[in-house]
Amino acid sequence: MEIKKDILWRVYLIFLGIVVFSLVILGKAIYIQQAEGSYWIGLSDSLHLQYREMDADRGTIYSEDGSMLSSSIPFFDIRIDFAADGLREKNGKRFNTYVDSLSASLAGMFHDKPAKTYAKELKAAYKKKERYYLLKRNVSFRQYQEIREFPLVNQGRNKSGFIFEDKEKRMAPYGLLANRTIGLSREYVDESGKTISKNVGLEKAYDSLLKGVTGKRLVRRISGGSYVPIEGSEIEPINGKDILTTIDVNIQDITEQALMKMMISNEAEHGTAIVMEVKTGKIKAIANLGRQSDGSYFEDMNYAVTKSEPGSTFKLVTMLSVLEDGYVHLNDKVNIEGGVWRVGTRTVYDSEQRGLFDVTVKQAFELSSNVGMAKLMTQYYYRQPQSFLNHLYRLRLDTLTGLNLPGETKPVIPTPKSKYWSAPTLPWMGFGYNLSLTPMHTLMIYNAIANNGKMMKPYLVNAIMKDGKIIEEYEPTTLVESVCKESTLVQLKECLEGVVTNGTAKALQQPLYDFAGKTGTALVANGTRGYADHIYQSSFAGYFPATDPQYSCIVVIKNKPHARVYYGGAVAGPVFREIADKLYSRNTAAHQLYAITEKTDSNFYAWSGWKADYEQVFNSMKKNFRDSAKGSEWTNVVNNDFQPTARELAISKQAMPAVQGMGLKDAIFLLENMKLKVVVRGRGKVKAQSVTAGAKVNKGQVVVLELGA
Repeated sequence: MEIKKDILWRVYLIFLGIVVFSLVILGKAIYIQQAEGSYWIGLSDSLHLQYREMDADRGTIYSEDGSMLSSSIPFFDIRIDFAADGLREKNGKRFNTYVDSLSASLAGMFHDKPAKTYAKELKAAYKKKERYYLLKRNVSFRQYQEIREFPLVNQGRNKSGFIFEDKEKRMAPYGLLANRTIGLSREYVDESGKTISKNVGLEKAYDSLLKGVTGKRLVRRISGGSYVPIEGSEIEPINGKDILTTIDVNIQDITEQALMKMMISNEAEHGTAIVMEVKTGKIKAIANLGRQSDGSYFEDMNYAVTKSEPGSTFKLVTMLSVLEDGYVHLNDKVNIEGGVWRVGTRTVYDSEQRGLFDVTVKQAFELSSNVGMAKLMTQYYYRQPQSFLNHLYRLRLDTLTGLNLPGETKPVIPTPKSKYWSAPTLPWMGFGYNLSLTPMHTLMIYNAIANNGKMMKPYLVNAIMKDGKIIEEYEPTTLVESVCKESTLVQLKECLEGVVTNGTAKALQQPLYDFAGKTGTALVANGTRGYADHIYQSSFAGYFPATDPQYSCIVVIKNKPHARVYYGGAVAGPVFREIADKLYSRNTAAHQLYAITEKTDSNFYAWSGWKADYEQVFNSMKKNFRDSAKGSEWTNVVNNDFQPTARELAISKQAMPAVQGMGLKDAIFLLENMKLKVVVRGRGKVKAQSVTAGAKVNKGQVVVLELGA
């Protein structure tokens, strides 16, 4: 009996425990549902719903004339939701009706697999009810437009299940042109799957304006770990603004082609060429080329804003200092010691030792004498180096240019307080060593001289635009109102012009216009090997035309070790000259043309053709023209008593005319109007005809014309 009671007590206790436990569970369930329901519903949604970013359309970078330099091209990934209601209604009648014609259209567009294969794959995905089936990646905008008209797709997203995911790729329509300066926006996916943007050039400097404001799209997680967008949940992105640069596409092309030609012919390591508009500081062209491992050249670094020892182009600063401080005049004498001068334990060498001694200061500059410049520095600034350094600071050689181009390096100007300062430092600075500048800094100085002493801030962007309208505009900025006195300026211009007429750039003279500039040849170190590899940096800086400067330009080329040709006048100079020639020829109407003395032409010539054409040519040339053609429309022009004379060219529909000396257009017009068949061989004017002039001809007869110079 006691055992039975003991068993019942335990059963009741267990039952009571179960009841209590059930009540606790029920209470917790009610609490979760009522008190924490919104939290857990939100948590559930967060596992299935999330916002994905929608990139805004990146702004376009334009040249000054409105040509696109960098733009975003849309591409699309195409996916299909095979569980879409419209696709599966009526047991998939719509899908089964159009799948074959859709497959044929896809095969016809992409040519990657037969229509039967497409149909088989689509049917298999339909059977599995795949919600996020990938059909194609990176479809172009043109293909996207065509696909939207394909069978089934043209019925809309709900009925077809087609999902188009748009993205963009940054493209440069002009390819290599100013590539480093523009700096194509580059993206890559890191190991964690995160998209990393790595921009350079203007793409980086103006990234915040170009990229716009990112939008959002709500997506739902489906089986397989994929996400599909929820229609109507988008927060639209705000597209980026556009950049209107100062770059002139034609000048940029001229500059890059001229630089490329020299780089290839001299197998140089790298080089840069910059063209600046004198009066404004606008950068019209900026080319940067580096030699790749396969021997080709590419815009791999922005050498225009990378510092190095400037070499002899810096001698302009030395001359500015001694002239501005009144220490010398151009006709004062300096002994250049035959091109070799000992300074303490070191020796200064002229790159071309001409064996000269007493020369004028102007001649020392024109001949690019290192000894001459070192002596001037030692004589006038050795005890007061700060006086010279103050000139450098006034020329803003201790700061960045303000170009707003990422990667620009700050100049290195030594001072007496530096631990690297020694007795040879100052004289070596006189000819461009022991300090580092970017080519852009050097160009600013030469541009200031061309601009009558006014130093302009270089800039690459004219305006910021939104939807085709200018919202912010940039104007030319003066950095230094006058870099020197008027008397100094006159002497510096005389020196720079003298380099071209009498000095190291004499071979570059141009008979149609004058230009001014300075050559530079600097021996540069090669890492730990020092100067043993004889690597020279060739440069030329100047402006043109010298009488009314429109553009300033600098060319800096680092040559290969032991290059056969390395002087600045032979490497960088020809690049400058080619750029100047082509820019000058673009606007010959604005330049004063040289008078041409007309000479009597005693050579015999004979031309045949339409009389009105010859009259127009001779009238435009203001050349006397004797008309003896008796009103005939076709003439033979010969030299008669040193004067062009038109004689009648007899034309008859029954007789073969003399077409020798005619242009092909006139000859064909004349003969085909006579119903003759013309066969042409060669190029040029008519040199011979198969049917003799005056011979009888019939309708449809074949006449062979031989052409030649």
